[in-house]
Amino acid sequence: MNDLINIITHKVENTAEATWQLRCLLHQNPELSYKEFETQQLVINQLKKIGIVDIKKMANTGVVALIHGAEEGDCIALRADMDALPIHETNEVEYKSKNDGIMHACGHDFHTANLLGVAQILFELKSKFKGTFKLIFQPGEEKNPGGASIMIAEGILENPQVKQALALHVFPALQAGQVGFYKGLYMASCDEVYVTITGKGGHAATPQLINNPIYPMSELILSTQKINEEATSNNIEHVLTFGKIEANGATNIVPQTIKIHGTFRSKNETWRASVHQKLNDLADTIAKKHSVSIDMKIAIGYPCLVNDIALTTQIEKYTKELLGEACIQTLEKRMTSEDFAFFSQKIPVCYYRIGTASANGGNAHNVHTSDFDIEKSAMKIALKSMSYAAIQLINT
Repeated sequence: MNDLINIITHKVENTAEATWQLRCLLHQNPELSYKEFETQQLVINQLKKIGIVDIKKMANTGVVALIHGAEEGDCIALRADMDALPIHETNEVEYKSKNDGIMHACGHDFHTANLLGVAQILFELKSKFKGTFKLIFQPGEEKNPGGASIMIAEGILENPQVKQALALHVFPALQAGQVGFYKGLYMASCDEVYVTITGKGGHAATPQLINNPIYPMSELILSTQKINEEATSNNIEHVLTFGKIEANGATNIVPQTIKIHGTFRSKNETWRASVHQKLNDLADTIAKKHSVSIDMKIAIGYPCLVNDIALTTQIEKYTKELLGEACIQTLEKRMTSEDFAFFSQKIPVCYYRIGTASANGGNAHNVHTSDFDIEKSAMKIALKSMSYAAIQLINT
């Protein structure tokens, strides 16, 4: 075990409990996307308590702070997201959410607390590294347009210019103590599709006097299956699914307007752009055929998340040095999305996973569920892995 591992292990032992308590406090006081005002103030107060002075607000409810090393060098960003979800918590724990209908069901409380713990460790070890760490506490990961895109637009990657960025995410599919990596194209893009079809409503018994929008709606949904089939035939990882229909008619009432909502995900940015055009063309063709109005709105969401292969290989190597090879897992690609992808489109990034399930099978409920929770021992792994990898990377 090298000296830095010894030092960080000791620091984590002294920091982990307080960091976990911060996580519990954050869990009790969740805030929705772009409304993280109390979370923002807690982060600022904690950073000041550590002794960090270079702190500023960004993206309305976000925070960025700098920790400068012993000499000039590169700038590495470490990112944590802060927002919660509109979910009612069903866990009966002492740190249960106090905000009814809002819950940290995706682990962002853990991410935020971890980065605050890492901040303390890095600040205490600033004589051990060169360069600057930029700590990014980001709002709005769970909701378009994504807080990452807002922070990038406001210049988060500049002054000083960020060379590389790291982020971790809780993962209940792995036990606490395990860390997962994937090199290359890892997560899908995600767009939202909103369609409004307007015909002529009326009494269902007088079809000659109406223009039923249900028929063009049905044709549109069925026609999108051809897009799915085309993707499959070209070996393109892709999902185009409609999950919501609002018609508000009755057995004898044909509605004037129908709304359908769906999701479109892909791991190919060229294909993604072409599907946007295919959907608009399809809407125009069906609207003319049925003499209805079709308003096709595609809410552009997050791009594909691509882990830089060289950087991710480095971080995996450091984590092996720290925890041992048995703790390292290779992840599978996912069709979920994450707004850290915006960073991956600009600079090399490594987005990795921290196991949070208990050895006895507890805390294995998936994210975005009302009973999601985290094994406490995962906090030490998160603190150690990010602190060690960050210092090794910036000194490389």
